[in-house]
Amino acid sequence: MIRARRIWATAIAVLTVAGVSPAVAQARPQPPDVRPATAANDEGRLPPGWRITNTDGENALEWRSPRPVPAGDARVEFHADGKLVGVPEQAKDGRTFRLALDDARTADLTGLQVLAAGRRLDRADGASDARDRRSAPPAAKPPTRLPAGSVDPGKPGTYRTVTGEYTLDPVRLPGFSAPVEMRGVVVAPKGATGKRPIALFLHGRHATCYVPGGEEPNIDWPCAKGAKPIPSHRGYLRDQELLASQGYLTVSISANGINGQDGDAEDGGAQARSSLVRTHLARWADWAAKPATAPAAVRKAPTADLSRVLLVGHSRGGEGVNRAAMDSLYPPPPAQDGYRGKVRWHIRGTVLIGPTIFGQNPVADVPSLTILPGCDGDVSDLQGQVYADGTRGVSRGKALHSAVYVVGANHNYFNSEWTPGQAQAPADDDFGHDPEQPDAVCSPGTATRLTADQQHRAGATYIAAAARLFVAGDDRVRELVDGSGRRAPSADPARVLTHAVGANRGAGFLPDGPVKVTGGRLCSAIAPDPRTACLNPEAGGSSPHFAGWGPDRETDRRAVAMRWSAPGKAVTVRPGKPLTVKGAQSLALRVFVPPNSAGTQLDVSVTDASGKRAALGRVRVDGLPGSDRTSSYWAREVRVPLTAATRAGLDLRRVASLELTPRTRSGQAWLMDAWAWSPGTPAVREAPLTRVDIGRLKVKEGDSGERTYRVPVRVSGKGSGAVRLYVLDPATGKAKDRLVTVRPGGSSIDVKVQVKGNKRYAYDVSHDVLVKAVRGAVVGSHAGGVVAENDDPMPEITVKPVADKVTEGQPLKWQISLSTPADVELTKTLQIVPVPGRPELSTKDVDRQWLLDMLGEVPDGEVPLSRLEHANLWASVPAGKTSAEVTVPTVRDQVAEPTEYVGLQPTDDEGGPHGPALTGTVLDAS
Repeated sequence: MIRARRIWATAIAVLTVAGVSPAVAQARPQPPDVRPATAANDEGRLPPGWRITNTDGENALEWRSPRPVPAGDARVEFHADGKLVGVPEQAKDGRTFRLALDDARTADLTGLQVLAAGRRLDRADGASDARDRRSAPPAAKPPTRLPAGSVDPGKPGTYRTVTGEYTLDPVRLPGFSAPVEMRGVVVAPKGATGKRPIALFLHGRHATCYVPGGEEPNIDWPCAKGAKPIPSHRGYLRDQELLASQGYLTVSISANGINGQDGDAEDGGAQARSSLVRTHLARWADWAAKPATAPAAVRKAPTADLSRVLLVGHSRGGEGVNRAAMDSLYPPPPAQDGYRGKVRWHIRGTVLIGPTIFGQNPVADVPSLTILPGCDGDVSDLQGQVYADGTRGVSRGKALHSAVYVVGANHNYFNSEWTPGQAQAPADDDFGHDPEQPDAVCSPGTATRLTADQQHRAGATYIAAAARLFVAGDDRVRELVDGSGRRAPSADPARVLTHAVGANRGAGFLPDGPVKVTGGRLCSAIAPDPRTACLNPEAGGSSPHFAGWGPDRETDRRAVAMRWSAPGKAVTVRPGKPLTVKGAQSLALRVFVPPNSAGTQLDVSVTDASGKRAALGRVRVDGLPGSDRTSSYWAREVRVPLTAATRAGLDLRRVASLELTPRTRSGQAWLMDAWAWSPGTPAVREAPLTRVDIGRLKVKEGDSGERTYRVPVRVSGKGSGAVRLYVLDPATGKAKDRLVTVRPGGSSIDVKVQVKGNKRYAYDVSHDVLVKAVRGAVVGSHAGGVVAENDDPMPEITVKPVADKVTEGQPLKWQISLSTPADVELTKTLQIVPVPGRPELSTKDVDRQWLLDMLGEVPDGEVPLSRLEHANLWASVPAGKTSAEVTVPTVRDQVAEPTEYVGLQPTDDEGGPHGPALTGTVLDAS
């Protein structure tokens, strides 16, 4: 999900319409001769809604939505042929997205798509693909309600609460031109004595400004005159009041200044949000030391205990507080950090609500609870699952990492300021709703969809659960969040399911490492080949466990896939060396089955190194309610006691294999992992880990010769660790990877880049590097590389007539010429305009197939060409060439008519004139 520059090598010359089709055509490279492109069939080049623009020598790939796209937390991405092209910029109209061609990451335009967290935006209502046009299935049923736990953290406490706000001088953060506000709303327990633990809330990326009475908010910063900032930080007041009633001091901070400026940030603003969080914590540390210096809202509250901090982040705010926890333990590079002070606090845990995790870099030694909304229409791939999965084997494994799946919850309604009917500014249901084609799980009124109040109450309950477990240390709460199958009644009627990794989970059967699987298939979470991928691309819906990252494939991120057509065929998992489960109470497995399925049963057995085998018991796994638009392939935690293995005399210090035997007729299942499990929440002690940050170096290509550059890498911290390094090919985007041992002061990550100089215009070329922690390490900036910037002037583009006065039946022709050849294709857009006072060429006067290629359909009746909406000629000069032709094919008829004309106006990417207009003349042949 990085912004990268690549050579754009496809020669395209198209005549197209800017609109949005319900089905995106498979685009193909244009042959060298200039012809119009087909907009909506298998012979197409660019689908409707797409075009290439050129303004002041800057070419861009552009997509225009038929309706405004709300500012959200998921990144909008352009994809082609199943690969990431780049991250476009959103124009102020909220509908137009542009990606500079020197930011493109692919060599062709096959299968263009617009995705946000895996969800298609270039289809009606953001539907996933053609499967979404099927008739709607019957409404799904909610899961069976779980038994109540022994405690209910959602019940209000005994304290009354007091609320106030503070506003401080804004701060400047690296990479942002405008200062960022320092505002917080404080909710505190009234009359509480002594120091109190503090919970800090950080909202996500939402619109920043609105005009009262207006319909469309924007994401500007600062807000324009007459507009007001959207108070997103006030959207968690009910959560704050619940915690404050239980004795916690709470503050929710505003981050509009980051939201309005993070569009170009390579990490999506994660580092900036971390800097903002830690700057607020530093102020609270100051006020705790000198209460008289605090704002009035803080003086009315009890003193904050900065040794007991809980961070709560929503969406990109979730990634922000995760980075704040990382930066508090392992300092970031000073050049990229907006906070320069000492760490005077201790973060005991994080709560992450529908979070992003672009870098997939969770902090292994800080406990976390991640809320996954089953009907999330923004971060719809539920990539926050990586906050649990991505911690496996990285550090000591003592911290609990819980995933909390809330059936029927959307993304926005955890924040009341993002909720229609509750928000000051315009707000919406991010999942979207088509009354003619309702979703079986997530449309309002189904048995599974929650109301806004039900959802918010469930969120508040599980935030309070995390506070009670991570900060107060109440182990009785653990059963509500660790897969033990208990519920918090205050969250009713929401169906909330949980599983976890870490805490008292010992040796694990992990498909990520050396392992042999028989009877099933060891599959890859991220793989371009459907035969090796864990989940078939044609499956309805997706899996949070397999959320995409950056490379086209990943090594050692796997699961065990099972498929059977009759009971009794066992699947055996053999780790590289025997594992010890001695002292554990149970074996805990995370298994998922297809959504809406029920009753899958598996027998679980283990065998020790001597070959002695014991059947531990049978488990049942049900699927979650799901549709083609949900990420519902999510693992349920099931446990079997190890009692039978002890009775059978197995050597529990040397368990050699795990066996799963289906007992139902047919079905599918996926094993994510299996662990030796014991009750309890162990104390967490953060390990001194190695931190890796990848930088980005920009260099000029030069006029000649070849120069060698190294990708900048900073390795800090203590000890040594292992990371997996992915080096992307700048021409294809395909990655090569290797496991690298890193230590502070070492040079084990050494990526050399060769840059060849020349004197021909081209686009910037980026040699990209990605890195992910594997063992004993954390990763801050996960993406970087070397960008070779073009330093040659763009050739002058001129348009001249070749045949601009013809008899009907002959083609009008113009030549697009470059002053010198370039190493990339260059395009020129010509808008069809009327010639004032002259009869105009119409749809009856041009070739029907040409017209069909241009519009995707032929309009009824006779229409002047200039009245066809968004009719443009795109003339492209291929790389290495200096000219190309663009034509308007006319047809001969038997009707006597006057001389007719067509105007062509060169335009910029805003559609404005860019040079003098051209005129084509067609004489009557009768």
